[in-house]
Amino acid sequence: MQQDSTRRSNRERTEATRGDLIAAAKKLFVEMGYGETSTPEIVASAGVTRGALYHHFADKRALFHAVVEDEAAAVAEEIEKATPDTLGPREALLTGGLAFFNAMAVSGRTRLLLLDGPAILGRETMDRIDSLHGTRTLREGIAMAMRSGAMKKLPLDAVTALLSAAFDRAALAIEAGASARDYLKSLEALIDGLMTEEQGSAESRPRMRGPLGD
Repeated sequence: MQQDSTRRSNRERTEATRGDLIAAAKKLFVEMGYGETSTPEIVASAGVTRGALYHHFADKRALFHAVVEDEAAAVAEEIEKATPDTLGPREALLTGGLAFFNAMAVSGRTRLLLLDGPAILGRETMDRIDSLHGTRTLREGIAMAMRSGAMKKLPLDAVTALLSAAFDRAALAIEAGASARDYLKSLEALIDGLMTEEQGSAESRPRMRGPLGD
């Protein structure tokens, strides 16, 4: 029992140290940029030793990878929370899209996931991260819409890639000061164009609602 308790305590401390490093690194990467952030600054901000940093991460790039993956997982979690199974296919896609924009409004997240992430980790690595998180939730929503007959049956991967790119570009534009309302309306029309006639006219459908959509 004593050994189990000790192992559990050690594991908890190890996980807490890793979390502190990721949180400190994220703050510095957002404030200063990846290139301007040094590992000594990260260690000092996290309140850990340099040895602790290299126990968890091979180098600064590996730590940045963990930060990006953590942020991508947070975005996916927010989308999933906003889209319960009770929503219809179209409503789930629109609500999920709005949840994506709200999630990306968190300070520094657009820069980390859409600018610095691809530049530092490479497109292939970012695609793998996306496939486990944000793109996965979008793909599942599109697949459900197609299976139910609510969306036209088109190549799933192609539709997912195109809509994902549209959402990313919109998030970048909104971050730069563009009208969120304009992008929400346009993306709603884009999604409606993929829906089947059985869904009814666009005028009769509910509109995006939420902090950005009202």
